[in-house]
Amino acid sequence: MNWQIDSSHTRIGFKVRHLMVSNVRGQFDQFSGAVVYDPAQPLATQVSFKIDVASVNTQNEQRNAHLKSPDFFDAANYPEILFTSTQVGDTADEDEFWLDGALTIRGITRPVRLKVERNGIGKSPWGQTVAGFDIEGEINRTDFGLDWNVALETGGFLVGEKIKLEIQLEMIAA
Repeated sequence: MNWQIDSSHTRIGFKVRHLMVSNVRGQFDQFSGAVVYDPAQPLATQVSFKIDVASVNTQNEQRNAHLKSPDFFDAANYPEILFTSTQVGDTADEDEFWLDGALTIRGITRPVRLKVERNGIGKSPWGQTVAGFDIEGEINRTDFGLDWNVALETGGFLVGEKIKLEIQLEMIAA
């Protein structure tokens, strides 16, 4: 069954360590994607996402501009982040599974494994069949050429290498 991503109820976010003492959260406000999902056969799921790098939003315009620059995403030369699923696997919990895929950032493609939790499937007040999922994963940003950093006087670095991916996905049956 084909599904449309409900962008007004979906969030593609991330979290990264800042100054070795706190976390900065951000999200991408513009994205599109396609999902093929049958609740009776979740292991046959297919997912693809295209994220507009220039839509990065950390609630700080100066930081957003720096993230779009060649120091990080280089949005002018690499305007999209892409994800295409390659395999789905089962867990002991019927509402959880893992999703393997190819993630491309700055023209560099690496495998990534995401944990997917099915929140539920139901009908909207308008008669639409809807489904919701929470998706989590972790990547090392340097694997994708996101190497910029500053050493701190007290030890460590300004920006952590590990990026936690946090996606809340809501979709509507097409």
